[in-house]
Amino acid sequence: MNFSVQKTTWKRARATAIAMFQPEDKRELRETLKSLGRTSVGLTAETLLGAGDMAGKKDELFVLYPKRAEAAAKRVLLVGLGKKEKLSLETVRRAASRAAKRAQALKSKSLAVMLPAVKGASGAEIAAAYAEGTLLGLYKFDKFFKKEEPKVPLESVTILEDSGSLHGSTSAEVKAAMEEAQLICQATIFARDMENEPSNNKFPETLAAWAKDVGKEHGVKVTVFGPKELQANKMVGILGVNQGSVREPRFIMMEYSGARSKETQPIVLVGKGITFDSGGISLKPGAGMGEMKGDMSGAATVIATMKAVASLKLPVNVIGLVSSSENMPSGSAMHPGDILTYSNGLSVEVDNTDAEGRLVLADALIWAERYKPKSVIDLATLTGACVVALGHVTTGMMGNDASMMERLKRAGDATYERVCELPIYDEYDELIKSDVADIKNVGGRWAGAITAAMFLKRFTNYPWVHLDIAGTALADAATDYAPKGGTGTGVRLLTHMLQEEARA
Repeated sequence: MNFSVQKTTWKRARATAIAMFQPEDKRELRETLKSLGRTSVGLTAETLLGAGDMAGKKDELFVLYPKRAEAAAKRVLLVGLGKKEKLSLETVRRAASRAAKRAQALKSKSLAVMLPAVKGASGAEIAAAYAEGTLLGLYKFDKFFKKEEPKVPLESVTILEDSGSLHGSTSAEVKAAMEEAQLICQATIFARDMENEPSNNKFPETLAAWAKDVGKEHGVKVTVFGPKELQANKMVGILGVNQGSVREPRFIMMEYSGARSKETQPIVLVGKGITFDSGGISLKPGAGMGEMKGDMSGAATVIATMKAVASLKLPVNVIGLVSSSENMPSGSAMHPGDILTYSNGLSVEVDNTDAEGRLVLADALIWAERYKPKSVIDLATLTGACVVALGHVTTGMMGNDASMMERLKRAGDATYERVCELPIYDEYDELIKSDVADIKNVGGRWAGAITAAMFLKRFTNYPWVHLDIAGTALADAATDYAPKGGTGTGVRLLTHMLQEEARA
């Protein structure tokens, strides 16, 4: 999509639709409606206000058709923002999504926009949020639909510059912010596409191919281990989980070196890449098992974040690690009661083969140590317990790196990919003690998200944060700018944090 800034009034804007954003304020709405004049259907401001069809509430959108003498555009979209005191960048994202969807439904190829004001935010920040809401709101995974009628896409968005409408930013700053937002959204959409791809098209080697594509396009070094290298490096978690599958496992390493000094400590991102999770011998119930095509969402986030970082050319060093396998039941599958001894000497009793994510992540967390990381962040659709605790609203966060957790909280607030810290007190270690090994891979009924993190903690001796995205990576219902299915959560969160790292 083409984003631009044009110095003109809304009446002269050359677009098929104009979007105007209105808070829930009668005086402001009356002024806007009066400025529109009498519409082609004979409506006046007083008529609309009297009918109560538009009050500026956050879910409202009203379409007006101005007379050709009044404006160049065919239609004006009045988009409600809700209570003025509650306006935020997230309000802008959601309103932008609604405007873009309605414009596209009305077969408008171009949309001109008057940016709303948000207290404490610059015009560049508002424009970036607007671009995010537009691009992410229009996303649809329609790869497998039979194409019948050609779709009329929304092709361009123009921000109108008119006496203070850029809210303290220059047109160059606004344009740059939207271009940056577009690169981040392209990466987020890439993550969504990976998550939504069905498991008959997606295997560990597929994730490796996607990572290599990113490497070729953006100059990221990509190294991939197959079974031989995994055995040589004693990556017993990945190999053990993979025993039941006819598909080979992969361990993917992506290295982006953007910092001025090669000695700068990298931030390491680790993703769970289970391309289908049946539960193995500890078989999952059949209902909803198809959603397990998204059990590689952590991997998708890591690969897509590497794409975003490289696209933005951030002056940071970032490593992306992905442990990928299928988890399938067969005569060769790993059994409950098996014991795995990792390359760091720690032994693990496999008490439940459906707790496989932590087994494959452990190999990556051991491997991460060789990079002498500033911090390691792992992402995984790890536990149903986290969904029970936090629902689909926020990501569970645990770890020992208080500074990074605080930074992720700030990034989560800014991007609305919020995180919620859960405790990892030493007492929880008791729940993963084993009678026959150092630890076991499940901790019983209580505190399931926490005991999973306690398991991962045993494989770290560096600053580390764990993000359990089980509730946020896959949505069971669409929201304003996130579809049902894969959400690409974590890409904007991590990229925002890494942008802050670049500015430090």
